[in-house]
Amino acid sequence: MTTKQVPMSSSHDAAIPMSGFPNRIAMLSVHTSPLDQPGTGDAGGLNVYVVELAKRLADAGTKVEIFTRATHRERAAAVPLSDGVLVRHLEAGPLRDIDKADLPGQLCALTAGVLRAEANRPSGWYDAIHSHYWLSGQVGSVASERWDVPLIHSMHTMAKVKNLSLANGDQPEPSLRVLGEQQVVDCADRLIANTESEAVDLRALYGADEDQTAVVHPGVDLDQFSPGDKAQARERRGLPQSGIVLLFVGRIQPLKSPDVVIRATAAIVEADPAIRDQLTTVVCGGPSGAGPERLDELRKLAATLGVADIVRFVPPTTRDELADWYRSADVVCVPSHSESFGLVAIEAQACGTPVAAAAVGGLHTAVADGKSGLLVRDHRTETWRDELLGLIRQPRLLGGLATNAREHAERFSWNATAAATLEVYRQAAVARAVQSPMASTVRSSA
Repeated sequence: MTTKQVPMSSSHDAAIPMSGFPNRIAMLSVHTSPLDQPGTGDAGGLNVYVVELAKRLADAGTKVEIFTRATHRERAAAVPLSDGVLVRHLEAGPLRDIDKADLPGQLCALTAGVLRAEANRPSGWYDAIHSHYWLSGQVGSVASERWDVPLIHSMHTMAKVKNLSLANGDQPEPSLRVLGEQQVVDCADRLIANTESEAVDLRALYGADEDQTAVVHPGVDLDQFSPGDKAQARERRGLPQSGIVLLFVGRIQPLKSPDVVIRATAAIVEADPAIRDQLTTVVCGGPSGAGPERLDELRKLAATLGVADIVRFVPPTTRDELADWYRSADVVCVPSHSESFGLVAIEAQACGTPVAAAAVGGLHTAVADGKSGLLVRDHRTETWRDELLGLIRQPRLLGGLATNAREHAERFSWNATAAATLEVYRQAAVARAVQSPMASTVRSSA
């Protein structure tokens, strides 16, 4: 039996249905701010997801208030992100980044901050709560009960899934997180899974009900991430006009496995020394978790393997410049050990660049294996060497994948994501109205 797939339009110009509900959403992303730069710290695909979804919901007439923990003194308590989207910073703990493992100790303060935001508002100010990541789900569960509104939760990553496929050097997710995730699953009105694979994991590992889960694919900005002139992109990024460019984009952490790309680069050169003068490998991202030492370890690895001269490290960058990096590459490598979807893979393909990705999780959906890219069966250096060499040595194959990449990416758009998400909100509200003694109809907020 499969999870209900929420209908989504395939056109990135598709209009989002407007019915007047919900009027206002409380969106929780307490552990990472939508204003943070993706690719470093705890900021990544979840940040992009929250920003893009909130903007499209606002375009549809649903106001969104995003709650996150305050980490900078210079940021105001409330910052407009776009028309109809407001970011609220909650004081909880020190005004700086703290280790994610320490955030459970701040959940009481974060919950109090969310409840205060509604306390002086008219009754029914928020129509629903959409929480992202388990820490937000813990906060959302309390607010949902207090306000008697549905809690819709997106996991993004799950401890039990990550613990089943740990990278070398990575630590298992703690039992506190496993318990916290289970509590969120048990109390959420609806769970939004990025893919059917994630929905299966929610049911098998956390006992989620089938009627409780809905599959809504994330999207991609098909205007910002679009094909362009590769030669011009390489000139802007300071890359050689000829030769092969391999690109990794993501946080520098064992889960994302940038070391796999560096090891594969060395193995390619060893297998075919003539390729050295033609090959450039770019690692675009910042440290996460253990901090700068992770990046230093990668630099040392490249030097130890004798490829420091062809491996280039660049810091996280703006979305427009990131699109340029995608256009400049021949292959974007996504060797993650776990991905709920894989936004990098979709962004790269939207730019017309094929992807070589690990055959894990949502990457089975994000990449059309053999059409827009390749799914690599494991994380062994020899396997990645052989797959990448196969692409490098077959320009016609690589060109065919590039041609299909954009077409595949066009199946995913943020407008379609928002439309399907609105439908989940409505379904959750109707179900709660039927079940709740406090509400007999779906409210329309002032």
